[in-house]
Amino acid sequence: MTPELIIILTLVCVATYTFEIVFGLAGTIIMVALLSYIIDAQTLVIYSALPQLLVASIGLVRTPGHLNFRTLGTMLLYASFGAVAGLWLFYYFSADVFRVLLAGAITIFGLYLVIAPGRLRLANWLRRLLDTLSGVSQGLFGISGPIAMTRLLATFENKTVVRNHALAFFLSMNVFRVGGYILNGTFTPAIQEAMLWSAPVLAASLWFANQLHFKVNEMWFRRVVAWVILLGGISMLLT
Repeated sequence: MTPELIIILTLVCVATYTFEIVFGLAGTIIMVALLSYIIDAQTLVIYSALPQLLVASIGLVRTPGHLNFRTLGTMLLYASFGAVAGLWLFYYFSADVFRVLLAGAITIFGLYLVIAPGRLRLANWLRRLLDTLSGVSQGLFGISGPIAMTRLLATFENKTVVRNHALAFFLSMNVFRVGGYILNGTFTPAIQEAMLWSAPVLAASLWFANQLHFKVNEMWFRRVVAWVILLGGISMLLT
């Protein structure tokens, strides 16, 4: 990856993951949609492990509390089963097929959230199914936000509680994903170099960006998340 591409990648990630630390998801969706024209989508998903870990860690440190560990533990238990399957499938898709599947999944989840933006009522079995599917999506696409957020919006009403559970969930899932990448030698020298140079800039930016979360009201929190997911997926399908 050239120095120019690393600079572009870093600047785009500052903007897109500022959105994620404010709203709890969609940083990777927007980043991939914007940069897949110039950088391979699969490379972007692998690289996204870094900003996702930074967002979750900084968001939870800067806004402690707001966590129900029983709910979080149940989500992680079922998601871990799905993540094993998703991570295994990750290595059996070409870049082109990977891109189409990723765009299709994002579009479907976004459309659902736009159509049903209010607080959902889910039976226990459906919550467990969404938890498992979020793990599959995380392992396969590097993205579980749309599914996990749908489940959390049906469980909690306060936006900070929803966001912090999402961040804690993503942090745990990404630690699992990074472990799988390391075992399989997925982090190429080019990706490692991009991570090395962009990490300090991203960490400093996200540390201060966390405070923007408290300036967003509940209505806009839900509406903006739904529309960005949908538009990001459509954009990728049209390219």
